[in-house]
Amino acid sequence: MTADKPESMLKGTTLEVYRFLLKSNKPVGAREVQKALDLSTPSLAVYHLSKLEDVGLLKREDGGYAINKVVLEDGIKISRFLIPRFLFYAIFSVLLLVTELTVLRPPVVTGEYFFATTGTFICALAFCYETARVWNKGGF
Repeated sequence: MTADKPESMLKGTTLEVYRFLLKSNKPVGAREVQKALDLSTPSLAVYHLSKLEDVGLLKREDGGYAINKVVLEDGIKISRFLIPRFLFYAIFSVLLLVTELTVLRPPVVTGEYFFATTGTFICALAFCYETARVWNKGGF
């Protein structure tokens, strides 16, 4: 484990523990982590919490562990929610596509309009795909 790249060790159960702590917004103990993530023993929760503490992502506070540093590769934390960053791009591109198809639609469809609408559709499709992929991968 390297202290300069803590996000490199965020995989598997350790990532699940880190995300649980991100959502909790308060110091959490090992038993709480064990119960919430259905881990076999509290010592397994302590192992993952210690890994996160060693790289500086967590700190001990008020008898539990709290987030010390937020590292989110594909997400944004808003209050207690973790949201894939591609969701905002997907919403914007879908709204742009709807606007192009309704408000900006010319009486006669030209090549430029068709090209612009097709490009927006492809972008919207790509962003929706990436949002779904990140959501499924990370359990957001």
